[in-house]
Amino acid sequence: MTRVAAIDCGTNSIRLLVADVDPVTGELADLDRRMTIVRLGQGVDRTGRLAPEALERTFAACREYAEIIKEHGAERLRFVATSASRDAENRDAFVRGVLDILGVEPEVITGDQEAEFSFTGATRELSGRTGLRRPFLVVDIGGGSTEFVVGEDHVRAARSVDVGCVRMTERHLVRDGAVTDPPTEEQVAAMRADIEAALDRAEETVPLREARTLVGLAGSVTTVSAIAQDLPEYDSAAIHHSRVSRARVREITEWLLRSTHAERARVPSMHPGRVDVIGAGALVLLSIMERTGAEEVVVSEHDILDGIAHSCAAGAS
Repeated sequence: MTRVAAIDCGTNSIRLLVADVDPVTGELADLDRRMTIVRLGQGVDRTGRLAPEALERTFAACREYAEIIKEHGAERLRFVATSASRDAENRDAFVRGVLDILGVEPEVITGDQEAEFSFTGATRELSGRTGLRRPFLVVDIGGGSTEFVVGEDHVRAARSVDVGCVRMTERHLVRDGAVTDPPTEEQVAAMRADIEAALDRAEETVPLREARTLVGLAGSVTTVSAIAQDLPEYDSAAIHHSRVSRARVREITEWLLRSTHAERARVPSMHPGRVDVIGAGALVLLSIMERTGAEEVVVSEHDILDGIAHSCAAGAS
């Protein structure tokens, strides 16, 4: 077994996984898995730069993670940064800060690389599960981008598009510096049109409608599952490999988009950092299900983070 640490730094959150991985069988045993909302992508879509306060929130989380990695004695560490840091003019400041704290340089990966990691992490456990037909369509709805991957055992086609819960919220649901609460019909319509245009771009590369099983990843999808199950708190075990129908996703999305901040914040399974952006994330998921005709989404707690851990154990560069 190889003890590894994997960090996934996205637009909305930074996540850590410390695990023992068997490089031969691919079996992965979690030792520590956690997530911190840092909103690294705050304002990036508008300014093209990482905000100083967003960088400091991210560096604070990195310091906490450095202690955890040291405590567990991980042999290898891989830090992957995704959408927000790809887009930022001042990403060098981000790279220097992470290197100083963790001793490794963050790999600012492409959307296609992000898609590969997501597919590996999400589907490794799904082979042979009853009722799941190939090919899989894995969708990773992040803060700044969404990755679409179609494949059987391996990736056949992948595409990343700049549609995520934070980017859509900041682009369409903010007026006078604050999130409209709740959004207007016009705002939702504009956001929906933006998402549909992104799906058109994704479909130029990825045969979305050929997939037989839709697998959904990341916080927007897992939160929708938690709401669908009416969980009294966020429960990873209950969420992992749960299935949510398209009708239920539509019902939840419509409620999220007409609710107030206070109403959403009262959902016991809702992370405080998702309250303002969950409506946009749910709408992305619903739009994908409607475009592909998927009757349900299989929700996975294993995603890009697990794919990074597997690559780290294999010594991938």
